Amino acid sequence: MYEQLEKNVRRSALLIAAFVLVVLAFGWLFGWLFGYGPLGLGIAVVFAVFMAWNSYRNGDKIVLRLSRAREVTHAEQPRLHNLVEGLAIAAGIPKPRVYVVEDPAPNAFATGRDPAHASIAMTTGLLEKMNRVELEGVVAHELAHVKNRDTLVMAIVATLVGVIVLLADWSLRAFWWGGGRRRGGDGGAVGILVLVGILASLLMPLFASIMRAAVSRRREFFADMSGVQLTRYPPGLISALEKLRADTTVVRTAAHATGHLWIESPLDEQKATLQSRVNRLFHTHPPMDERIRVLREL
Repeated sequence: MYEQLEKNVRRSALLIAAFVLVVLAFGWLFGWLFGYGPLGLGIAVVFAVFMAWNSYRNGDKIVLRLSRAREVTHAEQPRLHNLVEGLAIAAGIPKPRVYVVEDPAPNAFATGRDPAHASIAMTTGLLEKMNRVELEGVVAHELAHVKNRDTLVMAIVATLVGVIVLLADWSLRAFWWGGGRRRGGDGGAVGILVLVGILASLLMPLFASIMRAAVSRRREFFADMSGVQLTRYPPGLISALEKLRADTTVVRTAAHATGHLWIESPLDEQKATLQSRVNRLFHTHPPMDERIRVLREL
């Protein structure tokens, strides 16, 4: 357990460092192309430091806002609050804040930089379709992510991935709207900027997917195992995962940047469309059948 926590802390630091390096590279390149010299790099330093700090401090708030999650009181969701409170005590962590996402697709996620600043969110579809034992298994799985500090890594990835994709888009817009000429009339800089923009637009989303993949899919197996240790009843989570496997409803508020946060992929991966094929290619969760098989062997 402690080894896993240390790995997650190191992984968070590496992800932030990789993001800062990417932004600094963009700043240096555009400063050179536009003839601004060290100014471009200086702007990139300020931007990278601010976004890295913001992703650490406010990544959970950004994720909750993107998912359109609404905090609920004990009076609104007494069953959910009671389960979260009881399992949080069993896990030895503070009770996370409780949110609900208005969506018919059954799914859930947890976020927060540490157990003291954690939140857990459930869709209305999950609350309606799961019985108490199944819901307990899902809550335990998400609290395991909180206790294991997976939520820190996941929130950072969700925030920084979005920024990286925006940088790729900005590189193209900089060419179309700004031209990209260095002082001194170096016309070749225009061609370089075009090439940079095209490569960035192609490679940055791939880099973003690699960042999401860096949040190893093993974390889901580990959270499943840790979750059933809290409930001491594997059939509860097994039954919940079976219901999730059978339901193909897509979470409407989910995005690629936050897809890795949910207990199962909230994106459409079932249809024969190009988008579904892309989602399957870059999926961030292990096969549900494999997760169920591992739990059955306990």
